Parts: sequence; C-alpha cells; structure tokens
Amino acid sequence: MKIAISPATFARYSEEPLALLRAAHISFCCNPHGRTLKEAEVSQLLHGCCGLLAGTEPLTASVFAANPQLHVVSRCGTGTDAIDKQALTQHGIALYTTPDAPTRAAAEHCLGLMLALLRHIPAMDAAMHKGEWHKCMGNLLYKKKVGIIGYGRIGRMVAGYVQAFGAQCAYTDPSTPPEASCPALPLEALLAWADIITLHCPAQPEGQALITRQALHCMRAGTWLINTARGSLVDEEALIQALSTQHLAGAALDVFATEPCQPALQRLPNLILTPHAASYAQESRIAMEVSSVQNLIQGLTGDRP
Repeated sequence: MKIAISPATFARYSEEPLALLRAAHISFCCNPHGRTLKEAEVSQLLHGCCGLLAGTEPLTASVFAANPQLHVVSRCGTGTDAIDKQALTQHGIALYTTPDAPTRAAAEHCLGLMLALLRHIPAMDAAMHKGEWHKCMGNLLYKKKVGIIGYGRIGRMVAGYVQAFGAQCAYTDPSTPPEASCPALPLEALLAWADIITLHCPAQPEGQALITRQALHCMRAGTWLINTARGSLVDEEALIQALSTQHLAGAALDVFATEPCQPALQRLPNLILTPHAASYAQESRIAMEVSSVQNLIQGLTGDRP
C-alpha cells in the first residue's frame, strides 16, 4: 500500500507521523519540489498511490480522473477550497480534515495580532531597529468590545482569550452554537457595536466579500479589523480606502484575496501583515500531521492507531 505526501514541510518537526505510516506498513512518496505542487505535479506524485496526505495544492477533476486508484484524501489542515468536492464524490474518494489541531494556534495568532494592533508593537519595533526611540500611545484590550464573526472552534477560543483580558464579546454566526459565552447579534448590529472585528468564518458560497465597502461604513470610526480566516471575505480595495482615510484605526491580515498579497497593502502603515501563518506553531503542526495520518490509515484500513 502506497500513499503520497504533498505538503513540502511534512514531518519537518517530528518523525511521529512517518513512524505511524511505517507501523501500518504503508509506503510513501514525498513532494520533491519543496513548494506547493501544481496540478500536473499532483497527478505525477499520485501515480500508483491509493491515498494522499494533502496540503493546499489543487485537487481537480482531472487529477482524480488521472488517478482512479486514489481512494482517500486526508487534508493536513481544515481548508478544502482547493478541492473539487463534486469530482471527489463522483470518484468515490473519502475526504478527511483535521479541524481541531490548528484551533489553538489560530486563536493565539489572532490574539497576538489584536494586541500588536492596539499597542503599535510592529511600528515601535521597526523604529527601534532603525535607531529611533519613538513611543506610540496605544490602547488596552481591557473593556474593548470584540465582535466575532464565525463562532466555531476558533471563534469560541478567541472569545475565551479576550474575555480573560476583561474585554466584552458578541458574535454572529448563521448556525446556533451548542454553547456560547457571549450574546449573538445580527451582522450589521455587531459591526456597529464592536471596537474590534475579527473574522473566523468560512468563505462565502460564491466567494464574495463579507466585509464590503458598505460593511466598513457600518463600523464606527476608529475600529480595528482582523482577518485570519479567508482572504476572499474582505474587499481589499475598500479596506485600503478605509485605512488610508483613517476610518479604521488599523487592521491585521493573515489571508489575502491573492497570495502573496498585493503591493498596495504593503504600503499601509496601519496594516499588519502575516503570510498565512496563523496555524504555524510547531505543536499544532505536529498535531495536524499526526491526525491527518491517523485519518488516512482509518480511511484505508478501517483502523485508527
């Protein structure tokens, strides 16, 4: 039994995921390119493989058609935007994800961005590295109103973190969470209420923006915006205008409409940028990889180690 491993950095921080494969007597081939694979490269890597440990490479109808022996795709992560799920179903391929493993890393990254925005940490760090002793007056997270759009695993954990700082929370979510530590508000009311808006929801069905020019106008002057969810959720041109005119006090983005991000975003001093790295904590990465291997083994053999 042979599987393919597409993430270029798989098992960089721990041998445990590969040890699980060897213990299950599953052979594997790895991404030889050191980067995200292109469509044709995915098909080549999958030759003779019945399973795939997937990253963010495109998994299209043509990839599945070229590899009829493929039975299981186990995504190392949560996002499935790059997967043609209709074609996946048509070819009878099982799909697994690892929704729990990156939760804490993503929530902590969001909190870090929030504090960095409020206290102008990147600006002061940059000034110090240039030899400038320049203090920026910031704000406390204490008693701020934090509006959370998307109250799933990550949204709920972010709520717990900011409440520990003494902040107020409210959320909006199309589904009713099983338990909530803060009240629900309609989207427009949440935007008008919050000092800080943070996004933790899936992409819109047609890929349209949720934070549009109109949504930004609903937010009070001086609000902060954080997006660690999906790049398509924010109208970047409208965001650039809102930051340029100081309608928003600041924003932080970990995800972008196109990656790497457009140069216009890099020129905004009140915008913090990170390179789609919210889940990049070693502990979470190892947990994701182990979970994805366990899912793959279960899908191929019915056994979960």
